[in-house]
Amino acid sequence: MSPVLAAAAPQANPGLPAQLLVILLAAALTDNILLTRFLGMCSFLAISRQMKTSVGLGVAVVFVTTCTAALNYLIHVFITVRLGIEYLEYILFIVVIAAFVQLVEMIVERFLPPLYFALGIFLPLITVNCAILGVSLFMITKEGYGFWQSTVFGLGSGLGWLLAIVLMAGIRSRIREDKIPEGLRGAGITLVITGIIALAFVGFSGMLTF
Repeated sequence: MSPVLAAAAPQANPGLPAQLLVILLAAALTDNILLTRFLGMCSFLAISRQMKTSVGLGVAVVFVTTCTAALNYLIHVFITVRLGIEYLEYILFIVVIAAFVQLVEMIVERFLPPLYFALGIFLPLITVNCAILGVSLFMITKEGYGFWQSTVFGLGSGLGWLLAIVLMAGIRSRIREDKIPEGLRGAGITLVITGIIALAFVGFSGMLTF
């Protein structure tokens, strides 16, 4: 039986739902792609000024990470490993990510024009968001991961990125920058707050393993 079909048969593994839940929570919380690995910081710092744009970009990242993790797993198992061309995975993964980002951009432009213009250049820049590629690269290093585990890992990582940017947007919307020393305004205070939040998340590292 192929790895995908084996992974897609939950009746054969009664512990699969619990395993998927652990993977989801660990990827979103204890191994947060942004707050513990600090990937995807560029768009995080730029967009987290407003809650609406933060949620919009975060949802787009969740969609892209989930879909690309699933597709890149299939590419890894059925193409690169079988043909012995694992060295081309970086290129193939980026092509898949770019295609999905283009799809997301067209959907947002069509149905949510205000959000599209608010996100500006940072929406297409999801293509080069290192968090997206990082999810796929971390996914293929997980021993024993099948199709469903890889997909849920992508979903959890995207939700973790969404959680981080929403937390930051909420904090930045409440602080008054006129009371912050001039040298710390903007990216400076954002990095300080990010570090404090990251300490809380890192403190829970190891509580969930996957």
